[in-house]
Amino acid sequence: MARRKLAIVNEKIAETIIRVCGWISSLTILLMVVFLFKEGAGLFSSKQVEDGYVLAVNKSNKVDHLGVENIKDIFDMEITNWKEVGGEDMDIIVFRFTDITNYVSAEQLGADFENLPQCIDSVLAANAGMIAFFPETYMPENFSGKRIDGDNITLSSFFAGTEWFPTATPAPIFGILPLFLATILVSLAAIIMAVPLALSVAIYMAELASPKVRKILKPTIELLAGIPSVVYGFFGLVVFVPMVQKAFDLPVGETALAGAIILAIMALPTIITVSEDAMRSVPRSMKEASLALGATHWQTIWKVIMPYASSGIIAAIVMGVGRAIGETMAVLMVTGNSAVIPDSLLTPVRTIPATIAAELGEAPVGGAHYQALFMLGCILFVITLLISLAANKIQSKKK
Repeated sequence: MARRKLAIVNEKIAETIIRVCGWISSLTILLMVVFLFKEGAGLFSSKQVEDGYVLAVNKSNKVDHLGVENIKDIFDMEITNWKEVGGEDMDIIVFRFTDITNYVSAEQLGADFENLPQCIDSVLAANAGMIAFFPETYMPENFSGKRIDGDNITLSSFFAGTEWFPTATPAPIFGILPLFLATILVSLAAIIMAVPLALSVAIYMAELASPKVRKILKPTIELLAGIPSVVYGFFGLVVFVPMVQKAFDLPVGETALAGAIILAIMALPTIITVSEDAMRSVPRSMKEASLALGATHWQTIWKVIMPYASSGIIAAIVMGVGRAIGETMAVLMVTGNSAVIPDSLLTPVRTIPATIAAELGEAPVGGAHYQALFMLGCILFVITLLISLAANKIQSKKK
């Protein structure tokens, strides 16, 4: 009796520990998701002009507002007249903080640069066509110019923007369309390449291979899933990138095609394993009934086994898509890291995970660039969540 009571107490303790661990794990994941979206949502309350800096024009200038693309074009000297942005017919003079010595002498600045704010103010006042960009700490109290802060970063400019220049000054540009399209293109091409090969291997292992061969192939394929992605990246950089460059006579081989090939290889173990398990779960009576009716082995595979295991096969494909979309290092190493809208698989691209990995370490904490990368993480989280939900839904479906 005492032993039974002790066993019941131990079971209660074990049950409590498991329940607490489950709650802690769930709460940790929930807090991570909340933190991710909290950091990312701050992007849309940020100004277009870089934080801590001032963008100003002469007080007589009629221009009161500049879009982020206009600011970039002005400072890149692609727009050279105020008439092009709604102002008077007057040449634009771009003034950066480091240009101050071109307008005033060292004596005027002072020994400790104590006159710097007044010098910036006087230079801007003396040049009607000037646009100045300087740190906010050097803005004088009685500023005679007109400050242009720009609008907040909007949802449309972020989600529909076609340029990604997070380090552009004075106004960084966060348009994720090139990154999103590159992610979809590379992942879709990888799945198109991986699915036929993966299903062929799964059919062979489930229905054609001998038990001895299957015992060798099964752990070997599952071992591929444990290889670090950076190893796949090195392999792709050494093998597939030169092959793509030579085959298509390209200047560089780091393209979306090279990334798709690597992702296809990385998705194979997941698709093969899940598909093979689904095919082997088909009841033996179904196969025997098909053969008894006169169907050949291949007809049984195609007409009975594949349809019966279709939910598991589709789930395997969806899980492979999730693996491809979320991959970081391997894609970063072989796709060229070019944030442009892809027009083919032979174009260098940059995916969302690769962008986060490449830029997060250099983004100032709390700045617009930092928040934009967290928003990319939110988008990636939503995509992978939808894929996981779709996989679970399909896998739980019963014929």
